[in-house]
Amino acid sequence: MERSAPETHGSVVEEELTFARGDRTIPGRWWQPEGAVTGPLILIGHGGSGSSSEDYVVALARRMVREHGCLCVAIDGPVHGRRRGDRSSESALVMLDFSQAWSSDDSMTDEMIADWRSVVDELEAMGFAERGIGYWGLSMGTILGLPMVAADERIGACVLGLAGVIGPTAARLEADAPKVTVPTLFLGQWDDELFGRDPVLALFDALGAEDKALHVTPGRHSAVTAETFTMTIAFLIDRLQGHEGPRP
Repeated sequence: MERSAPETHGSVVEEELTFARGDRTIPGRWWQPEGAVTGPLILIGHGGSGSSSEDYVVALARRMVREHGCLCVAIDGPVHGRRRGDRSSESALVMLDFSQAWSSDDSMTDEMIADWRSVVDELEAMGFAERGIGYWGLSMGTILGLPMVAADERIGACVLGLAGVIGPTAARLEADAPKVTVPTLFLGQWDDELFGRDPVLALFDALGAEDKALHVTPGRHSAVTAETFTMTIAFLIDRLQGHEGPRP
């Protein structure tokens, strides 16, 4: 793992990282307390057209570090962030490139699973997985993250949503969803212009977790409320601290 010079924001230390899996590089970043890490490891999958340095990813990570002593890690998705090289980062072009890859690259999901598992292997060897591992990812973060949660038994709880049984990998999501048996909070936006209600509800219904909850709020795809973000953090910390069973 290669690390950039650290930057401190309040009590949070942030570094740009580059992991390696064979000859494949995995760009990302992490956030940790100035002192010791006392909370769980949280993996964050960003949404389409964003990156590991997207504003809401950074805000989410910093809050979990400040309030719960977590180590938070995000990696860039396919054709996103530093994986783009010299290509434009204009959001419409990024989404076009991702849509093309999503439709034509049958290996995309499995490569991202392997990337995440390689990252977790390295962090686990460094002693950062001892307090549990959670996954947080919406939209593209669910499209690529749900199969990873299904494949890696080290993940103890997850936040998913803003995605459904629709699109080029719908069959893969539908097949992997029953394998997601860890506590899961699933988010939906009632007026989502990208993922209709029926595909979203179908994906939630297919999840294999006994401890699962669906939280839906009015608004379009990107209109997730601040209160919802707070709820997702509380859910992950609660479940990773060893609580069991549904909560009110």
